[in-house]
Amino acid sequence: MTYRPAAPDSYSGPAIALHWLIAVLIVCGFYIGWIMTDIPGFTPTKLKYFSWHKWIGVTVFALAVLRVLWRAGHRAPPLANGTPLWQKGAAHAVHGLLYLLMLAIPVTGYLYSSAAGIQVVYLGIVPLPTLIGPDDALKVVLRSVHIWLNYTLLVLVILHVLAALKHQFIDRDGLLGRMLPFPK
Repeated sequence: MTYRPAAPDSYSGPAIALHWLIAVLIVCGFYIGWIMTDIPGFTPTKLKYFSWHKWIGVTVFALAVLRVLWRAGHRAPPLANGTPLWQKGAAHAVHGLLYLLMLAIPVTGYLYSSAAGIQVVYLGIVPLPTLIGPDDALKVVLRSVHIWLNYTLLVLVILHVLAALKHQFIDRDGLLGRMLPFPK
């Protein structure tokens, strides 16, 4: 993907790249999380999926931090002038929650692993610090929080996609084109 400077009504190349890379990783992480929890017992396949899930989570967290930093220095293009105020408010709220969840979900997963007494070793090479010691009660809470945050993210992503499709096919205001990874 080549860098393209942002037009006033479009996102920049780095913002677009981070958006789609994080989106793909979140979908993969959610899918792997869904599959791995349904595997009975303690098998090599289940361990492999747990590792992949954690690696994706750490990567999403790092990319989300980069995305937040990029966004801090690069404003999002404004919504169309005719966009109702409630839609602008909803869009800002959903985007804020998406950013929050992109950071909070990996953190809760990481802390859940620590509370379970399992160190996260990124890509099987880099051992990450254990922030809390094993704690069975906290493990149960963090697992529940991690799961519910993921389902909250799923609902928000569905709303985000439906809103983008509404703008594309009903409003026909070009909003979706601002975030597509290829030139119009």
